[in-house]
Amino acid sequence: MRTIGLIGGMSWESTAVYYRRINEQVRDRLGGLHSAPVLMHSVNFEDIVGMQKAGDWDAATAALRTVAGGLEGAGARCLLICTNTMHKLADAVQDSVSVPLLNIIDITAEALIAAGARKPLLLATRYTMEHGFYLDRMRAHHGLAPMVPDAADRGVVHDVIFEELCRGVIRPESRQSYLDIIAKGRAAGADSVILGCTEIGLLIGPEDLDLPTFDSTLLHADKAVDFCLSARLPDAAAA
Repeated sequence: MRTIGLIGGMSWESTAVYYRRINEQVRDRLGGLHSAPVLMHSVNFEDIVGMQKAGDWDAATAALRTVAGGLEGAGARCLLICTNTMHKLADAVQDSVSVPLLNIIDITAEALIAAGARKPLLLATRYTMEHGFYLDRMRAHHGLAPMVPDAADRGVVHDVIFEELCRGVIRPESRQSYLDIIAKGRAAGADSVILGCTEIGLLIGPEDLDLPTFDSTLLHADKAVDFCLSARLPDAAAA
């Protein structure tokens, strides 16, 4: 098995989901007492949020590049940034290491295409819904036509993530707000839903929705397991 490197803590609530999912999948695929070789660097999310709010993406990039280099040096053969928002910096982080960084946007897009979905409603932080890096990559690289909620609903989605889910708070009224927002998206033509923040799966899941639902956290973690158990390293890691 090849060692997985997790850049976590953004938030630790969802990083815990990654760790559990990866090990459950390895156990289920291999049986017995098998578990995954994982290296994790969990950052202080308060520091990262401060950089986000200040728009200091250069400092955030430097921080994640340092973490990525440390994980590679410790033996990680692939890396995951365990959050959608910080994939705004994914290319810069990838450029700083020689092992592959598994991009959550591409992985989610591939799952959508395989399922025949084209016009997903993206639920995520404001940064992910509004800064372009996510939607533009899905459009340009994968030919998809993702949608986002209107401005007011984007505020609701964002606030629930930071004020509740990242703090371990699950409220039924917030679940209903998300369901109402998804219903509006469906009425506007959405054919599927992306849970595009790694905490959203703590609040809603496919069992709550009548649209195909793609949980980016689980897709990302499962791709890491595929890499861990694969017979050969991708070309990016072979050098």
